[in-house]
Amino acid sequence: MTVGSQFETYWNRARDDMSALGTNLRTRWRESRLFRWFSGLAALGLVLLVGGYFALGAGLPSADRLLTYQPPLPTMVRGIDGEIVNSYARERRVQLRYVDFPKQLQDAFLSAEDKTFWSHGGVDVGGLAGAVVDYVSKMGSGQRAKGGSTITQQVAKNILVGDEYSITRKLKEMILARRIEGVLTKEQILELYLNEIPLGRQSFGVQAASRAYFDKDVADLDLNEAAFLAILPKAPERYGRAKYADMALERRNYVLEQMVDNGWATRAEVEEAKAKPLGLVPRRIASYDPAGGYFVEEVRRRLIDRFGETADDGENSVYAGGLWVRTSLDMELQEAARAALRAGLLRYHSGKGWSGPIAKINMDENWQTQLIVSNLAIDYEDWKVGVVTERSGNSARIGFTDGETYPLSNLPDNLKAGDVITAAPKNKSEWVVRTVPTVSGGLVVENPRNGRVLAMQGGFDARLGSFNRATQAERQPGSTIKPFVYATGLDQGMTPATLVNDGPFCVWQGAGLGEKCFRNFGNSRGAGDQTMRWGLEQSRNLMTIHIANDAGMDNVTDTFRRVGIGDYQNYLSFALGAGDTTVAKMVNAYSALANLGRQYDQTVIDYVQNRDGKVIWKADKRRCEVCNADDWDGKAMPRLAPAGKQVLDAGTAYQVVHMLEGVVTRGTAVRLRSLELPIFGKTGTTSGPTNAWFVGGSADLVAGVYVGFDQPRNLGGWVQGGNTAGPIIKQLIEETKSRWPTTPVRAPKDIRMVRIDRRSGKRVFDGWPTNEWTPAIIWEAFKPDSEPRRSLDRQTLEERRNAAIAALRAATEERAVQKRGPRRIDDTFLEDQGGIY
Repeated sequence: MTVGSQFETYWNRARDDMSALGTNLRTRWRESRLFRWFSGLAALGLVLLVGGYFALGAGLPSADRLLTYQPPLPTMVRGIDGEIVNSYARERRVQLRYVDFPKQLQDAFLSAEDKTFWSHGGVDVGGLAGAVVDYVSKMGSGQRAKGGSTITQQVAKNILVGDEYSITRKLKEMILARRIEGVLTKEQILELYLNEIPLGRQSFGVQAASRAYFDKDVADLDLNEAAFLAILPKAPERYGRAKYADMALERRNYVLEQMVDNGWATRAEVEEAKAKPLGLVPRRIASYDPAGGYFVEEVRRRLIDRFGETADDGENSVYAGGLWVRTSLDMELQEAARAALRAGLLRYHSGKGWSGPIAKINMDENWQTQLIVSNLAIDYEDWKVGVVTERSGNSARIGFTDGETYPLSNLPDNLKAGDVITAAPKNKSEWVVRTVPTVSGGLVVENPRNGRVLAMQGGFDARLGSFNRATQAERQPGSTIKPFVYATGLDQGMTPATLVNDGPFCVWQGAGLGEKCFRNFGNSRGAGDQTMRWGLEQSRNLMTIHIANDAGMDNVTDTFRRVGIGDYQNYLSFALGAGDTTVAKMVNAYSALANLGRQYDQTVIDYVQNRDGKVIWKADKRRCEVCNADDWDGKAMPRLAPAGKQVLDAGTAYQVVHMLEGVVTRGTAVRLRSLELPIFGKTGTTSGPTNAWFVGGSADLVAGVYVGFDQPRNLGGWVQGGNTAGPIIKQLIEETKSRWPTTPVRAPKDIRMVRIDRRSGKRVFDGWPTNEWTPAIIWEAFKPDSEPRRSLDRQTLEERRNAAIAALRAATEERAVQKRGPRRIDDTFLEDQGGIY
């Protein structure tokens, strides 16, 4: 028989069978009502099933979205050396590739969740049938039925559908699971699952969970640890708790047995794993160095302002965008800054007693929960934050976030139950009260050559409160503003050797304000005509006011605006630091002095990359179009244009720096002289005194600090910038001395260094400067054609004029001496004589 005849035979037979079947169905339809009823019901069911499929499927998200799915990821922050210093995350997430997941870990999860994963098409019919039976058996009981979901269905639920407990959601899961299997490979599906599955302790994905429960990477997990992670999808917040340890062990061992049954582990391996304890590490936050707390919080604020906080704000949001942020945080300088500011605050507070609680808790409610959610902590020596749980006479107890309580001693009289305080261990079973100073302050360290902030400390400890006094506290800068008044005078034709009267100055400020008479600090009397240098070194208020008045107060406030200190009205009191500013702004202004008048925008972030590594923002906006040329064109190497802005004349800036070096050598900041470094700087003390300041540094680093109460009040009559703020910067420099240059700021090329008499400002021809702290002859910096002339005739004329003035003053002084005794002219600064506003 031929092939053609065989096919014809089969075709005729099939046609006859179909005809007979049709005849049989028509006969049954005519003769049986029950058949017609069941047939109609089946047809209706089929229509409903098809309609339901299309109805549910029509509104579902496309499975193609998973091809470009971007999970929410935390922002990672790096320091100046590239090391990770912090992260901004509300969930722990770390993305790995499929090849990074150990096979042992994959097998554990498949044994626990979906052993037929590699063979099913998205839905496991057997598992689904069991879930339906379990659902029906638990209807009305309030218990949740087992899921019966495959890993593909769980991916659909976690990423596309949501966690609603309903039959509708399960049907949507099934539809999407089939679609997903048609779009992604099994490896891609498993990668998504292992990266996204919630596993407790705020962890999403196995790598984050491995760190949270075992402080290990997934590649380092043992078999028993991998099996534990595999049990977590069923009850992530239960199995990780100590009180459910027995339940977790039972479930872990079940998963291990399943691995043997599936051929993914040997009996010997499993028995060894089952013999091990859970081995969970205590719940804890990421172990980043808390020294950078204020700095990284300032970074976070700036990132949120630019990119938004959550995924709703855009694809590059801080808490979902997976940004990589390179900052200028220098941990060596940051730790030294924190230690120095803390030491200064504790030094001021020494002997002043307990300053009161950090916060208060309602003891009628759960105190442990309230203490945990307060998020208060401290990183100083062995201190801890706790709450006074009870107080009775001379006895009290303190409780900590772990729920443990201990006896408390060294009790202040007004300590009460509910007070949140700091305490230190006296021994293993007793704690003693410790005091965080109520006085605070801010400290900033900047690189003047590029504006990068290297360290920032905004208080005693960032975890006691996020208010950053380095950038957010507006304070009067006092005499630290004077160098910019002097800079204005130099711009208007004065020189460091110009004689300025240190005498009374009163000005009529209008009918509303009346007459304002200025005075030196501590009411110290005037010293007559003195050089500008002497006036700045000794911080003479009256000389500063004379300079501001002669230079024009409008010019002075213009200088303040150009260097970014503040925008003030043209009142002479602003020349003495009466306007508000921040320590960050003052440090940036002094950086312009150190950099010969060129000022950079102050930055804490160098650049920001998105999750794919593309730079989406950078501080340095300069572009070099030919830097990446394929071939050399024979021309000179391309050079980027200078960054920053010239806000002061280079010569003026150097003259001010040169005078400020004298402030450290023999003036109000003489405490820093023992550093034996070419440091320049200026102290400041505001009326009260309410704030004590020091700002200064070198060609490579500039630092500034203020000390004061958050609600400004009198610090005490003995407090001055030289004895309170200066030592803080001194300690900072001592602890990082290798970072500070041993050469002074270099003079610009047109500056002339001329020998002058330090007190009179006259040019000297027959002597040389010495290494004494208060030499008679010094080198002074002059702009071209502004130095005292060599002309003998002119010099003689000047000498005769000065002699006549001196004779007149001597006669006046002789008469005055008989009444009030001899007048003392300051030569070196004495703290009790004043000289700071």
